Amino acid sequence: MIKANSLLYAIYVCLLVSIICGGLIMYFSLFGQLNLFYNVNEELYIQNQSTVNYALGSKLDSKHFDVDADSGIEKSFESKQFGLLNILLTKTSLRNDTIASAHFVGSYNLDKTAIYLSSFSRPLSYSGIVKITGDNKLPSTFIDVAYIENKPNRLDLLGKNSISEIQLPKINPKFIKIFDGLKAEKIALSEVEKLNDSLYFNSFVNPTKEIYLSNNNQDKMIFKGNFILKSKDSIRIKKNTILEDVILIAPKITFEEGFIGNVQAFATLGIELESNVTLNYPSVICVYNNNAEIESKIKIKKESKITGAVVLFGNDFSGIDKNSIQIDESGLIFADIYCTGKLMLTSNVYGSIYTNRFFYKTNSAGYENLIMNVEVNASKKPSYFISIPLFEAKNTTYGLLKKVL
Repeated sequence: MIKANSLLYAIYVCLLVSIICGGLIMYFSLFGQLNLFYNVNEELYIQNQSTVNYALGSKLDSKHFDVDADSGIEKSFESKQFGLLNILLTKTSLRNDTIASAHFVGSYNLDKTAIYLSSFSRPLSYSGIVKITGDNKLPSTFIDVAYIENKPNRLDLLGKNSISEIQLPKINPKFIKIFDGLKAEKIALSEVEKLNDSLYFNSFVNPTKEIYLSNNNQDKMIFKGNFILKSKDSIRIKKNTILEDVILIAPKITFEEGFIGNVQAFATLGIELESNVTLNYPSVICVYNNNAEIESKIKIKKESKITGAVVLFGNDFSGIDKNSIQIDESGLIFADIYCTGKLMLTSNVYGSIYTNRFFYKTNSAGYENLIMNVEVNASKKPSYFISIPLFEAKNTTYGLLKKVL
């Protein structure tokens, strides 16, 4: 005869076994689903990267949609303009799972030009220790020495010299289109949602948002992503403001001493980088002045660094003296420089220089087409560097500048 308490124990044991078995079944079921989720996402990431590579190989000519025959994954890409940069948007989807990415992309520049000085003015001369690496197009193939200081003069030249044209190569029409206006959704700053207390973010998957700023309403703010920050007056970007991948448009733009960021800045009167400003890759500062009665200037003060492009254009020969770029000492320019005015250079440039005229000033005198104590090296750009497109290129190979999503 079985005792009642033995039967109760048996029921408890059976219940415990069933709970354990159910838990194991649920564990393995969840583990299988989780494993499937990770496998699907891994395949989506792989297909997304494959789509990026395909888009670069197809030269971003058009939108593209495809379905992988084996996995059923839907793949698509499109490219759109953001300032002077191209944005490549890619998306891979399988049922309810989607992986999206966005990259700044550009074309590799095979140009080995160190200095292009248009030939309508006097030949180039140098003073002090000057190093030029790359091919040069100059008014004369001979670079003369100028004795300004009681110090040694030495020219280290690695590259070929040839005669330049009377005009600089024509700049990419995309630069002018920026100043004609960009397609964007105009919105008040108060209408933009903040992710945190002071962070404004807009994904490049979304439409571009254009925000009008007053001179002082960007203090301690953070703007990241698909924004155009615009003003009818001058803008002063304070060092406690964080800007990443945004476009600035105003008559005059000033970056406060110590500012660090990544921007495309476009102005009609001038852009100034105060001391120790850093504009990270890929950044552009550009001034467009086609008014012969107005002076414009780009001023890069001492110990400032910029990686990308420095551009001043719009004037004809008669306006050269009214339009200038001045780069002070102890800075570093990992950038291509294009200047239809005059250029005063006292910091090293690792990139190409295109200018109508050089100038150099001392306390007692000014000198035309003189460079002094600088290095210009077209081959010293970082290995990842893809130039901002100064000129139109027909045959190009595209690469990734930066991942922004």
